Amino acid sequence: KTGEREMPKCLKSSVKYPQSVMVWGAMSAAGVGPLCFIKGRVNAASYQEILEHFMLPSAEKLYGDEDFIFQHDLAPAHSAKTTGKWFTDHGITVLNWPANSPDLNPIENLWDIVKRKLRDARPNTLDELKAAIEASWASITPQQCHRLIASMPRRIEAVISAKGFPTKY
Repeated sequence: KTGEREMPKCLKSSVKYPQSVMVWGAMSAAGVGPLCFIKGRVNAASYQEILEHFMLPSAEKLYGDEDFIFQHDLAPAHSAKTTGKWFTDHGITVLNWPANSPDLNPIENLWDIVKRKLRDARPNTLDELKAAIEASWASITPQQCHRLIASMPRRIEAVISAKGFPTKY
C-alpha cells in the first residue's frame, strides 16, 4: 500500500547464498537416532563410516537386540558392492528397494517435517543451521515416527493404484 513500501512488516529478508549441509539420520517406529553432518561428497567408503558410527548406534537405540531390516535408496554409495559386503559382514538385512520411489520412503516425510520446523528459525551461519536442524530433529516424537511407519500399507496401495506414478505421499 502507499507509504508502506519500506516498513519492516512488509519486507521479507532473503539470503543470496544460503548455507547448506548434508545430513544423515535414521528412524524407526520407535523414534529417531543420532544425526550425522556430512562433509564433502558421499562415496561407498564414507557411507560405510556413517553406517559404522551412526547407523549401528541408532539401531542399538531403536531396536536393542531385536532384528531389523534396513532401508535406504539406491544411491551409488548405498548400492556399491563394498557396502553390500559391509551389511553382510554385520549380519544386517537390507530391504530390496525399487529405484526412484520416494513415495514409499517414510523418512522423506520426516525430513519434510524437519524442514518445515526450520522455516521460522532463519539461521544466519552454518553453526546456527546445524543447531536448528539438531533441535528440529530432537523434537520429532516417537509417535510421529510410528504414524509414518504405520502409513506404509496405504503408501503401497496408493503407488499400486497410481501404477507407479507419483502419489500424495
